[in-house]
Amino acid sequence: MNNKRGIVVLYGIMLGMVIVILALALAPAVSVFTDNARAVTVGDTLGMNCVYTNNISTFVRAACIATDMTLFYFVSFLILLGGAVVTAKMVFGGEEQ
Repeated sequence: MNNKRGIVVLYGIMLGMVIVILALALAPAVSVFTDNARAVTVGDTLGMNCVYTNNISTFVRAACIATDMTLFYFVSFLILLGGAVVTAKMVFGGEEQ
């Protein structure tokens, strides 16, 4: 094949879609993890007790807020990474010879 740039762009689109699908597939697992981290301590599962915010310290409250934003940051980072892979493959694709 003489058109290496087209093959590289197609590969970049496929790789970007894999990253986006991976982000959407891992979102429920990250959601369960953050819900367990913010919940009340039960048995062997340690939680930060974020439900009752009146009697916790400022540091635990800040950790609760940061943990709550984890899902948004994780999924949006992976989706942006997939878009960056697609864009990079289109801009810096294969060389014509």
